[in-house]
Amino acid sequence: MREYLDGRCSFAEQRRRRLRSFLPMLGEPVPESPGLLDAWFAERYLTAFEESWRSYPDVRPCLEALKRLPRAPRLAVLTNGDPEQQRAKLARFGLLEYFEAVLTPTELGEAKPDPVAFAGACRRMRTDPARAVNVGDMLESDAKAATLAGLTGIWLDRGIDFVTGGPPPAADEAVLRIERLTDLPGRLSRANA
Repeated sequence: MREYLDGRCSFAEQRRRRLRSFLPMLGEPVPESPGLLDAWFAERYLTAFEESWRSYPDVRPCLEALKRLPRAPRLAVLTNGDPEQQRAKLARFGLLEYFEAVLTPTELGEAKPDPVAFAGACRRMRTDPARAVNVGDMLESDAKAATLAGLTGIWLDRGIDFVTGGPPPAADEAVLRIERLTDLPGRLSRANA
């Protein structure tokens, strides 16, 4: 994944490399050609993966509340994921319509936490970083990285570290933190963002 995020391989190639690494752990033969690896992924994993997608229950209420703010913010998704896959997730839950853009390393040329990704997202949204807010569930690569790039970073602390699966990192007093997305509209209206 790091090689994909660094722009050294495509999203499909990083997936093939992951398959080559973990198929032996499952006792599965490793197909030699990229096409056979892609077929294994599509036939044996993709459907189960897509069926596991879930939307947090606070997402739609937050987006609806943001629309009702006196100065409703313009919204974009900034993600390190594959653009097609990210748009498919949003569309599946009827959330795509809330966002002007879905921005990924493919469009921006860099991945979070690189400041270039945040700057590129601000350019695409035609806004100054000082007027932009980035909300994310990763303390370092979302909230702190956005702050270092000149945006207001807000950490959505869901009570888990999504990298390790363990408890979240200790809160940093300098980082704005929310526990539910439904807390965001009130935070933005108080900040006049």
